[in-house]
Amino acid sequence: MTFIVKDLEKATVFFERIFDAEEVYSSGDDIFSLSREKFFLVGDLWIAIMEGDSLPSKTYNHTAFKIDDADYEVYLERIVALGLEIKAGRPRVDGEASSIYFYDFDNHLFELHTGTLGERLCKYKEK
Repeated sequence: MTFIVKDLEKATVFFERIFDAEEVYSSGDDIFSLSREKFFLVGDLWIAIMEGDSLPSKTYNHTAFKIDDADYEVYLERIVALGLEIKAGRPRVDGEASSIYFYDFDNHLFELHTGTLGERLCKYKEK
C-alpha cells in the first residue's frame, strides 16, 4: 500500500502514532523509485510513503483497518492528539459495529472499523 505525501516526516509521525508502524527503510536523499520514500510495517502489512503533492481534495475513497472494539477509544485519542480531522460516519444498520473515519495530513481518508466482513454481511442479511 503506497501513499503520496507532501512531508515524509509528518507522515512518519502519522503512521507511527496512529498505527504503531515500524519504519524499516528510508531512502534519505536517494531516489530509487519516483521520489524519496519510506517503508513501514504495520503488523505484516507493508506501507510505503512517497514524497509528492497531497491529494487536491477530500473524498470518501478510503483505506479501512480492522481494530478491536476494546481499542476504539485508544485509537480515537491518538487521532485527536494529532489534531486530525474526524469525518462523521455514515448511517449504519443496528449492530453493524463502529467506525472512526479520519483524514491524514494529505487528505487520505482512513477508517478504523470494529467489525468484520462476516458480521456486516450477517447484519445486512437480517435486514
